[in-house]
Amino acid sequence: MSEEQGNVIVTVRTTAGRERQVIDKLWSIIKRDKFKIYSVISPNEIRGYFFVEAESIDDVRVAVYGISHVKGVIEGGVDMKEIEHFFAPISEVINVEERDIVELTSGPFKGDKAKVQRVDKLKEEVVVELLEAAVSIPLTVKMDSIRVIRKKDEVEE
Repeated sequence: MSEEQGNVIVTVRTTAGRERQVIDKLWSIIKRDKFKIYSVISPNEIRGYFFVEAESIDDVRVAVYGISHVKGVIEGGVDMKEIEHFFAPISEVINVEERDIVELTSGPFKGDKAKVQRVDKLKEEVVVELLEAAVSIPLTVKMDSIRVIRKKDEVEE
C-alpha cells in the first residue's frame, strides 16, 4: 500500500499509555497546518508506539515536534507487511451451536466450562450457562473468548 503511493509508514515513540493523547494533538496539528499525513494506527497490543502514514518522514518529524509525551520518530520506515496483521479481523469463524459445551478462554470465568444456550452470529456473541455454577445464570460472551470442547451431538442428554 505505502510503496505504490510513494508514502512511508513511520513509527512514533511515546510515553506508554499516552498514545491516544498524542494522536489527538497530532490530528489537530495536521488539520491546522495541512501536513501530508494520511493515517495513524495505534494498535492496542503495542504500548508506547504508534504508526503514521505520510508522504515523508520529515512531515512526521515536523508535525510531532514539541508535542508532549513524544519521545521521537524511529528512523527507517515500516513495511506494510510488518503491521498488516493489526488491520486483519482477528475473529476466525468459530463453529458453535446451541447445546455445545465450551470452555471460556478469557474474563472472570476463564477456564470454566459452559453450555451454549443461544448464538448471535451477527454480534459474534453467545449466551452460555456455566456448568458448575450453583445457580443457573445466563452469561453473554464474545465468540472469540470461547473454545468448543464438545459438539451438541456428542453431549449426552
